[in-house]
Amino acid sequence: MRRRHCNLFRAAGIALALFALPPNAAVAADESKFDPITGYRVARYRAPVPDSVPGGKRVWVDEVERLIADNSVILLDVMASTGAGPDHNSGAWRMVKSREHIPGSVWLPDVGKGTLDTPMLTYFKDNLERLTNGDKSRPILIYCQADCWMSWNAVKRAAGFGYTNLYWYPDGTDGWKEWDGPLAPAHPIPLRPSNAESVEAR
Repeated sequence: MRRRHCNLFRAAGIALALFALPPNAAVAADESKFDPITGYRVARYRAPVPDSVPGGKRVWVDEVERLIADNSVILLDVMASTGAGPDHNSGAWRMVKSREHIPGSVWLPDVGKGTLDTPMLTYFKDNLERLTNGDKSRPILIYCQADCWMSWNAVKRAAGFGYTNLYWYPDGTDGWKEWDGPLAPAHPIPLRPSNAESVEAR
């Protein structure tokens, strides 16, 4: 019994010591999940996100509704793919799980990963240009699911491409659903077959 009490006190002491660590200690422990050069999150994408994103404005569900009502915003779903990736012949994504997202959204899987090769960068750039008709000031709202760093990465990356009117909805489809927002079947935009072959060969 005494040994058990000693262990409890020891555990309590360790816990207190951890709480006593400076705030930057937790940040430093998390740095390995980020690329030190680009700043993108490259690991453990499903984790609590910060309050802001470089190059974008964080929005809440009521603002999402307002943007949709204005009928000017492009809704961009960047949820990760689940499956074997794009088929190299057709460019179609081979998913093992279906997805629902905010009606009217365009789904570009995997563009929020921390590291993208040339075919995936081209896929993201080309689709952004197509959706905006080359207007980099066109409002774009980017999301995936709650606590998803892929949406954070995608906003930061789009800002790096020169897009200036970016909105970030970090609650994603989870928050939208909790707000009783409608959902619609999601169909990912295929890659060009030549690019898909390069992605598959990675």
